[in-house]
Amino acid sequence: MTGKKKKQVDPSVHEEAVEETGNGLSPHEEEQNMAAALEEARYKLQESEEKVLRLAADFENTKKRLERERDTSLKYAGENILKELLPGIDNIERAMDQAQETTSIESLLEGVELTRNGLLATLEKFGVTAIKSVGEPFDPNIHEAIAMEGTDAMEPNFILREYQKGYIYKERLLRPAKVIVSKPLGTGS
Repeated sequence: MTGKKKKQVDPSVHEEAVEETGNGLSPHEEEQNMAAALEEARYKLQESEEKVLRLAADFENTKKRLERERDTSLKYAGENILKELLPGIDNIERAMDQAQETTSIESLLEGVELTRNGLLATLEKFGVTAIKSVGEPFDPNIHEAIAMEGTDAMEPNFILREYQKGYIYKERLLRPAKVIVSKPLGTGS
């Protein structure tokens, strides 16, 4: 024997050669980790897509519900004012019944005036106000002249009489007042 001894390798300790990849993992392990990360990303993407679809469906449902509520609200917008006007109709019917039973014009007139005042109060509650006309200067924006009458009692272009009352709803003209306007005496039409 020469002085050199052959080095023996224990087969139980023998491992495959490991190629280093920068993170200390074998290519097979790195591939498994990447596959797992890809699978997790796909799962999260699918969850996000489902969440977006649910949110879109919720949004559509909310939009449709709000449209239905708006349509219903518009359809029945006048309901409150109509309910408030019904007592006025009831009062008119009572006045008509009482007129058949009594001969007193004064009590009938009083009942009609009370009914009118109640109806006007209801209209005011909802923003409807009467236009003041008699004695006011003629304003074509809120008055409709149906005739002119010569007089010395009032300056020209002032309202002498009101044929039909006009009304304003909030700040918008609901109906112009039909009026007779003054003009100087002796002038033509």
